[in-house]
Amino acid sequence: MEHTTIGFIGLGLIGGSIAKAYKKAYPDAVITAYDLDLRSLLTAQNEGIVDVLCTDIDDSFSQCSIIFLCAPVLKNAQALCHLTSRISDDCILTDVGSVKENIMHSVLASGLSEHFIGGHPMTGSEKSGYLHSNARLLENAYYILTPSKHTRPELITRMQQLVSSLNAIPIILDATEHDQATAAISHLPHILAASLVDFVKEHDTEDEIMRTLAAGGFKDITRIASSSPEMWQDICLTNSAQICTLLEEYTAKLDRIRQGILSHDAAMLFDFFAEAKDYRDSMQDASLGPIQKVYVLYCDIPDQTGIIATIATLLAEHEISIKNIGIIHNREFEEGALRIEFYEENALHAAGWMLRDENYTVYERH
Repeated sequence: MEHTTIGFIGLGLIGGSIAKAYKKAYPDAVITAYDLDLRSLLTAQNEGIVDVLCTDIDDSFSQCSIIFLCAPVLKNAQALCHLTSRISDDCILTDVGSVKENIMHSVLASGLSEHFIGGHPMTGSEKSGYLHSNARLLENAYYILTPSKHTRPELITRMQQLVSSLNAIPIILDATEHDQATAAISHLPHILAASLVDFVKEHDTEDEIMRTLAAGGFKDITRIASSSPEMWQDICLTNSAQICTLLEEYTAKLDRIRQGILSHDAAMLFDFFAEAKDYRDSMQDASLGPIQKVYVLYCDIPDQTGIIATIATLLAEHEISIKNIGIIHNREFEEGALRIEFYEENALHAAGWMLRDENYTVYERH
């Protein structure tokens, strides 16, 4: 399968990751890209990822066999008017946004629906921007495709083949079904994480004791609150009906839990936590989801000078890259004093084996 020229409108985390994965799979492909951030484009060009830099959505995109819309959701819809006269007959137009019905309506209005296949790679990071993009971000991730009713079948087949060639897993869904699912497993969790962080900030003491003690479970469940504010603003504005319905149902559930706590309903509280645990434990880790998995291990270490440097050196000697390393001061839900985060699962397991060989006690986060 070959694609000679591929276009990207927006080259942030997801756009950059797809571009890198595509260039890796198809080294001879010509990648044309437009982004408001010229530095990202220049960086991508210097890395050999982008071949044609555009400062506007111009005729350079008329040569593309696929165009990826990778800007924030509302910006993607605005870009359509620049493409109506620039899409070739066999060009696939796709996006990567986590809301599908909104872009579907815009595509229909623009007259491009026979070319359009909505796309949503179920992967990501709390970090944003091209500098954090990674060619392996798509690997083993579900990649949802939402064709319009007018999309030509041969284009759908091509898009499925493309997704598979990038080592992702294509799944075809209806746009409404997609938006309902992502509202529950992605949009609502991001809102809850951000609101919990704001709640703690509002209730913190003047000496910020809550922020000082916050670690472990709190930092894990609120990690996604570090995501792009612009992206999540757009998601809330474009998937508002689905999100608000779920928020109403969720607040009702919280009220039932509050009533159970107030009434000391031991059976209800046990069932609540037990059912949640069972369902959470049944979730597969084989594929990435919309909230990126973290690869973390905890290591028991002696209280001695230079121990972090010693472990970091051991990892470097074994060519294991680390994303973050630090001492855990609040160990309420942690088993080791040293927390080490990795970029990928293979590095996590390799580090665990190596440290155990060096007689360290290690706990891996699952």
